[in-house]
Amino acid sequence: MFTTRPTLQGTFGMVSSTHWLASQSAMAVLEDGGNAYDAAVAAGFVLHVVEPHLNGPAGEVPIILASAGGEVRVLCGQGVAPARATIAHYRGLGLDLVPGTGPLAAAVPGAFDAWMLLLRDHGTKSLADVMKYAIGYAEDGHAPVERIGETVETVRELFETEWTSSADVYLPGGKAPRPGELFRNPALAATWRRLLDEVSQETDRTRQIEAARSVWRSGFIAEALVRQAGRPTMDTSGERHTGTLAAADLAAWSATYEAPATYDWRGWTLCKAGPWSQGPVLLQQLALLPPELPRYGSADYVHLLVEGSKLALADREAWYGDAAEVPLDELLSEPYNAARRALVGDKASYELRPGSPGGRSARMSGHARVLVGDEPGFDALGAGEPTVAKSSRSPVPGEPDVRADGGTRGDTCHVDVVDRWGNMVAATPSGGWLQSNPVVPELGFPLGTRLQMAWLEEGLPNSLTPGRRPRTTLTPSLALRDGVPVMAFGTPGGDQQDQWQTHFFLSVALRREVRGGLDLQGAIDAPNWHHDSFPGSFYPRGMRPGSLTVESRMDDGVVQELRRRGHDVTIGGPWSEGRLCAVARDPGTGVLSAAANPRGMQGYAVGR
Repeated sequence: MFTTRPTLQGTFGMVSSTHWLASQSAMAVLEDGGNAYDAAVAAGFVLHVVEPHLNGPAGEVPIILASAGGEVRVLCGQGVAPARATIAHYRGLGLDLVPGTGPLAAAVPGAFDAWMLLLRDHGTKSLADVMKYAIGYAEDGHAPVERIGETVETVRELFETEWTSSADVYLPGGKAPRPGELFRNPALAATWRRLLDEVSQETDRTRQIEAARSVWRSGFIAEALVRQAGRPTMDTSGERHTGTLAAADLAAWSATYEAPATYDWRGWTLCKAGPWSQGPVLLQQLALLPPELPRYGSADYVHLLVEGSKLALADREAWYGDAAEVPLDELLSEPYNAARRALVGDKASYELRPGSPGGRSARMSGHARVLVGDEPGFDALGAGEPTVAKSSRSPVPGEPDVRADGGTRGDTCHVDVVDRWGNMVAATPSGGWLQSNPVVPELGFPLGTRLQMAWLEEGLPNSLTPGRRPRTTLTPSLALRDGVPVMAFGTPGGDQQDQWQTHFFLSVALRREVRGGLDLQGAIDAPNWHHDSFPGSFYPRGMRPGSLTVESRMDDGVVQELRRRGHDVTIGGPWSEGRLCAVARDPGTGVLSAAANPRGMQGYAVGR
């Protein structure tokens, strides 16, 4: 089979990420004696600099890690809703959805503290050792990818008239970042240098990291974040609002560890974050598969996966969240899935069909019920994608621009690392991107917007609730084979992440090996697809029942058969679906492997 690149193999270490500079920085840490966790932290901070349109320090990051001994843990870097972020407060402002941008959408920032815990508990390097790469690129400059400048141009008017602190960073001298010219963020570099200076009196590595956490939670960084949240800011409602984030929210919150949600399938164990994320959607899709699968890549195969994904995502909408108990054991049980499996017919479904685990009655938001009722009442553009900016014709940021081929901007980053000792980590940083909120002028980065995923309606699993996490689409994956960690993978892509990852995993599990190992690159390169037959997680929460977007490389006979079955097929670009990354380790031989997505022209795997 043709692949765009080889699946890399080696024995020392492997990294795959959505940007080559992050991959190479992580590899430099491995070469310097660091382990996979040190390397992932370094990559995470570099991604804040080189993909600022996709993530930032005040965003969030779920991390799945496995030690060489096999224990798998989830490190939750998803912050909670502030104490003042009540449904009554937002309703009192005349809102029926949390705005997609601005400080009202800001949860307690989670990414920084999660990276600190990973470094403290599992790394070996000092804070300065892992942050020096990001500081260098912010201070001395990096050649930006095309998408940064393109994104800045879409919000130029907003930056120049409303979010002027963002213009100071991203429109220096009135010019957006351009490929081939060095782009710098001196304010961000100064923030990290001040942080390192303030904790330098601590000579013990652990105490220094704890001191850095304190600076973030209650020092100069916290003070600047709270000031920014209190500044009236234009958001997607078309009004200027202040946020709810307070000093007490920052001081009280910490990233936490938890056990992964798991599902066993044909000798594999898939590990995901719990149902405060959409991670179990991948597990539910596997649970819905019949014992015998159609031929890989056939119309029967694609139809089966798409229809199973619709059922899993309907359950996500009805049952997932952090504001109520989630019946995950029942959602993954065989009796439940046998009954759900029978709903998959020969024709494409245009219905949103959540199940009734344990006899419970599904309850969805009124907004979702409108979307699937007789009155469409929604804008399908941007369904399933994160809120970024409208074109420069409007000063108010909103849903993403959608090209004629169905392609949209990405929203997120990803990094996977495996080291020579067998430690493995998968992380999906996101939020706090440049088009989410104005840059905090004292810090060089903006607040995030993850609260837009919570509903302003009481009694739902994903109701906006102080102290609870808004359900996130971020969903890294880790797979075990016969109980041993063998593969870490993930992708950006909003609601589509677990659609693309399910197809990727099945491609790995069902298809041939390459060089005696898993064909990671072949699975990444295989033509992919997604649907939007469910309420999107991002403002304005649209959906497109029956939709199916496929890459133009998909076999035309398969496309025609899918249309015959009633799928509303959109032909996207040949390389438009997903930005997958993956690393793997053969526990029998110790051989490591890695691959990265060619889509977007910036993801790279490195290793030796």
